[in-house]
Amino acid sequence: MAKFFIDRPIFAWVVALFIIIAGGATLTKLPINQYPRVAAPTITVTTIYPGASAQTHEDAVLAIIEKEMNGIDGLDYLSTSVDTTGIGKLTLTFKTGTDEDIAQINVQNALSVATPRLPQSVRNNGIQVSKSQSGFLMIVVLKSKKGETGIAEIADYAIRSVQPELQRLDGVGNLQVFGAEQAMRIWLDPNKMRSYNLNTNDISRAISNQNLQIPAGAIGGLPALAEQTITAAITVPSQLKTPDEFKAVIVKYRADGSTVTLGDVARVEMGLQSYTTRIRLNGKNAVGMGVQLSTTGNAVAVAAEVRNKMAELQQFFPDDITWAVPYDTSTFVSISIEKVLMTLLEAVALVFIVMLLFLQNIRYTIIPTIVVPISLLGAIALMGIFGLSINVLTMFAMVLVIGIVVDDAIVVVENVERLMAEEGLSPRDAAHKGMTQITGAVIGITVVLIAVFVPLAFFPGASGNIYRQFSLVMVSAIGFSAFLALSLTPALCATLLKPVREDHHEKRGFFGWFNRAVKRTTHVYEGFLARLVRGAFLMMLIYAAIGGGAYLIYKQLPGSFLPQEDQGYIMASVQLPPEATQTRTSNTFKQVEAIAMANENVDSIVSVMGFSFSGYGQNMGIAFITLKDWAERQAPGQGADAIAKRLMRKFMGIRDGFIFALSPPPIAELGNSSGFDMRLEDRANQGHNALLNARNMLLGMAAKDPRLAGVRPSGLEDAPQLQLTINRDAAYAKGVDVAAIASVLETELGSYYVNDFPNKGRMQRVVIMADAKARMQPDDIMKLTVPNNKSELVTLSELVSMKWVTGPAQLNRYNSYPSMSIRGSAADGGSSGTAMQAMQELVAKLPPGFGMEWTGQSLEERRAGNMSAILYGFAMLAVFLCLAALYESWSIPFAVMLVVPLGFLGVVLGIFMRGMANDVYFQVGMITVIGLSAKNAILIVEFAKDLQAEGASLVKSVLQAAHLRFRPIVMTSMAFIMGVVPLYISTGAGSASQRAVGTSVFWGMLVGTFLAIFFVPIFYLVVRKIFSRHADAPLNQLKPALDHLGNTQENE
Repeated sequence: MAKFFIDRPIFAWVVALFIIIAGGATLTKLPINQYPRVAAPTITVTTIYPGASAQTHEDAVLAIIEKEMNGIDGLDYLSTSVDTTGIGKLTLTFKTGTDEDIAQINVQNALSVATPRLPQSVRNNGIQVSKSQSGFLMIVVLKSKKGETGIAEIADYAIRSVQPELQRLDGVGNLQVFGAEQAMRIWLDPNKMRSYNLNTNDISRAISNQNLQIPAGAIGGLPALAEQTITAAITVPSQLKTPDEFKAVIVKYRADGSTVTLGDVARVEMGLQSYTTRIRLNGKNAVGMGVQLSTTGNAVAVAAEVRNKMAELQQFFPDDITWAVPYDTSTFVSISIEKVLMTLLEAVALVFIVMLLFLQNIRYTIIPTIVVPISLLGAIALMGIFGLSINVLTMFAMVLVIGIVVDDAIVVVENVERLMAEEGLSPRDAAHKGMTQITGAVIGITVVLIAVFVPLAFFPGASGNIYRQFSLVMVSAIGFSAFLALSLTPALCATLLKPVREDHHEKRGFFGWFNRAVKRTTHVYEGFLARLVRGAFLMMLIYAAIGGGAYLIYKQLPGSFLPQEDQGYIMASVQLPPEATQTRTSNTFKQVEAIAMANENVDSIVSVMGFSFSGYGQNMGIAFITLKDWAERQAPGQGADAIAKRLMRKFMGIRDGFIFALSPPPIAELGNSSGFDMRLEDRANQGHNALLNARNMLLGMAAKDPRLAGVRPSGLEDAPQLQLTINRDAAYAKGVDVAAIASVLETELGSYYVNDFPNKGRMQRVVIMADAKARMQPDDIMKLTVPNNKSELVTLSELVSMKWVTGPAQLNRYNSYPSMSIRGSAADGGSSGTAMQAMQELVAKLPPGFGMEWTGQSLEERRAGNMSAILYGFAMLAVFLCLAALYESWSIPFAVMLVVPLGFLGVVLGIFMRGMANDVYFQVGMITVIGLSAKNAILIVEFAKDLQAEGASLVKSVLQAAHLRFRPIVMTSMAFIMGVVPLYISTGAGSASQRAVGTSVFWGMLVGTFLAIFFVPIFYLVVRKIFSRHADAPLNQLKPALDHLGNTQENE
């Protein structure tokens, strides 16, 4: 193959140009994400049951739905959560690889079976099924410029005119509006109703009868008589549109002929459908829309489309309304990808400098420089075919593969240059001869490297998705590199290089000094290696000690999933006592806002009251605190984690609530906060109070454990509740139906959706509820009236008894077990893996009947940790089998495989010294080092094997191979190491990930290469002596071999 392209250089260029065109065309179309899509498909079912307690909602709604969902194909785990706001959620997470559309259809089918058994109120309010990521991509805020437009009007405009436009954008999974559209609110006055002998059923019935649509048909409609000459539709304007029209609704005719209207017993206004949530931007009221990505959405593209659409819609906004995006997670994605791209360019530049340093000829250097971008473009072309995206992992693969790609070209160029210098061959002849010498080594190295990375593509789960994209890019680039090393590179050598003159002399100046230094180093290396060969047994003992030491260090490394990044924002979870009202929560948020905005690193703060990722409630909320640009936060202590800790200390001074500041998780798809996420489960159905006591016991133990920090419950705490007990005997005696009592309570205290009315082109709800002043105190409730079977009103105090109790404000289930969510993190200096191990130990100390499960990112971390040993095993097995096939030997591969622990020592040393963790990037770096270490070993073993096949003794072939390959190994390894230096020293956005992978491969190659040049010859020597029946020379032939080597050096 090489001969074909050497003789046809234009053909080689044509093939390369096709690769360039395909890669360039694909590059412009690839989507951009922070990470590959790692989360499993997730479907969320949302129910609304106004006025229901958490227990009622769970029993009457979610338990029924959950029962039907169990057993759906591909379901991994499911969780439910419901609180006293009437909102319930059931989240179903499916196994990786499950078709999302099929999963949603299955969920809809199961829901259709459960729906007939649900309360009518739940069905009236609708059941939503959605597939979107849990966190927010961005928050779009609408606000008044001059304060002339009320929040209710802005919210209605947002829902009416902006929400539909944004929801139609590709990649938007859900748009959560913090605010509510308008509704006709009927605020009942129970005292006036009592005076007119009216009940809630009378009110709702009157509204239903008088606010309705009447399809009246037409005159002259078909079939018609032959003499019919005209036709016209009949319209009956029967729907009410304004508060005044609703006030005029007749609710009762009195005996004297007079009427009682709705306005006589209620206050009617254009209000809001819901008052659950409120939002402020930098302390000023606003309306927010949280954009959630679809499960297949592209963060950068969707964020750009949202901004473009908002700019387009702005021209239609009322004059006093404007918009802003104070919170946008795609900014971090874009900047981190740009930084990795810059790192890629820096790596290419550093590799070029190393090549120039060793090759010392611009023609020799330009050839690998041409080949590198072509190989990368080839990989990009395949990325499009495989459906990959431009993300941190694929970009890291590009950076790391530069050193491998350039190695193939350097090996070819260096060998051709050596033959021209030593044998005086022409570039064309040197290319032909050189390729016959190294084609086997190039193919062997390529097969081994591909064998290392291919198994990564077949691992399941979230970590498997991460490995897969990294693996495919590495394999693609390595494959193109090998192809170009056997085609374009020799063709370029034959055409671009010039013959070495016979009278060429030693270089002078810097290059002369460098060459002499390398030569002296080579002589020192050869002499030292010769002495080491004599003590092969001792060297193997040292090797065993190195392997044992590396393993001991490895066991000391804390475990983790991904490093924590400074993503440019932090979150603050706010929770007040369970009985706190929205007004108290708002006042607490004012203090949070003041503290945050006083910090010089904070750019803006979006406060959401009534909502958090763990539930809804008047006493809770969440703040999204956007930090200033990374360029403005370069000083120590200005990272997101450090800022969060300082804010946390100041938040502790707020007495009316618990405020917890935290960084976002590395991957938003797998959770809403950093640290661990677990569920404590009641496996023995011991009841809510027993589970609560177990949770408190666990929190107490966690607070005393030095390995843990910030361990806290996630959700609403039990709250005071007013329990009404119906006296059924009294109700029966007075002719009152229990259903009538339920109807009154639901309508007056929980709100009741009657029907709809037309308003500015939309149908909006008519909702009745007791006025606020009629439901402030327990005594107000007891004054409510219920109709009996004689149409008389009976006071509620005659039918029920009342007492204060403490009950759950929120109930959760996980995989059908009652559960409570607990989150936390590791203490300073620890890792999530250490913290997770600590929590498992503490849970084991709880009374019998309680268990735990990990969820979200913690579950994926646990699964990834369990696979790491399998991952390394598969990689090494693949290398061994490929080497066995290449060398047609079961013994020679051992000489290559024994080098792996040397690189492993470098990886664990680097990670340990920098205080990092055994995470996905550690594993990616380790796999890369396995491949590169094997590559260096192959360069020596291949030459030693060939020399031995030519008749050289075993010792002589080993020493001669080490002599010949010392400079290429040092050059290619230094090129690779310099290529990852930008990763190793990275700062700013995305730097934690860059440093993690950079540290692994930097130290792995540095230590691994240094040790390999001494140990690989020993490995080959020992393996051949042990396994070969026909060793060419015993060790006592060492002196003649060394003498021959010395003569060779003198001739040079």
